Amino acid sequence: MMKLFSLRNMMNASTVAGLAACATLAVYGFYTGIFSSKEALGAFLQGFGVWAPLIFVVFQAVQVVIPILPGGIACVVGVLVFGPVAGFLYNYVGICLGSVAAFLLARRYGQPILESMFSPKLRAKYNHWTEGRRFNNLFAVAIFMPVAPDDFLCYMAGTTKMTLRRFTTIILLGKPLAIAAYSFGLSAAITYIARLFGLV
Repeated sequence: MMKLFSLRNMMNASTVAGLAACATLAVYGFYTGIFSSKEALGAFLQGFGVWAPLIFVVFQAVQVVIPILPGGIACVVGVLVFGPVAGFLYNYVGICLGSVAAFLLARRYGQPILESMFSPKLRAKYNHWTEGRRFNNLFAVAIFMPVAPDDFLCYMAGTTKMTLRRFTTIILLGKPLAIAAYSFGLSAAITYIARLFGLV
C-alpha cells in the first residue's frame, strides 16, 4: 500500500513538473516574441545549432499540450527550417508525443482539464461524439483530416473509454497525412504568395 502511495505521489509530482515546464516555455515564448511569427520562431530555433531539432520536437510536443500556435504554422516552420524530409519527421515525432501526453493528462484529470482549457462552445460541438460507442471511429476519421481540432480531441479521447494502445495506434497512423497537408500545403502556399508579390 505504501509503495502504491509513493508511486502515485511520484506520478503526480512528475505531472506537475511537466505542466510547470510547459507553462514556463509558453510564458518565455510570449515574452520574447518567438511565437509571434514563423520567422521569429525559425530564427530562435536556428540559434540552437545542432540542438535545434531536439528543441523543435519538444516545442511541437508542448504546443499540443498547451496550444500556443496553430498547429499548421508550427509544421510550416519545421519544413522551412529543417527541410521537407527532416521537417516532416520532427513534426511527426513532436506532435505524436504531445498527443499522447494530452491523452494521459485527460485520463488522469478527466473533464475538469477540458473545462479549464477549452471553450464551452468547442466542448458542446463535440460532446455528442462520446455518446454510445462511435467515438473511436469518429476520432480516427478526424485525426486523418487536417482541419479537425486535434489538440482538443486528444484531450477528449482521454476522458473516454478508449485504450491508450488504440489511441496511440490511431495517432501514429493518422497523423502523417494531416502533418503532410499542413507542412507541404501551407509551405507551398506561402512560397507561391511570396513569389506572386516578388518577395522571393
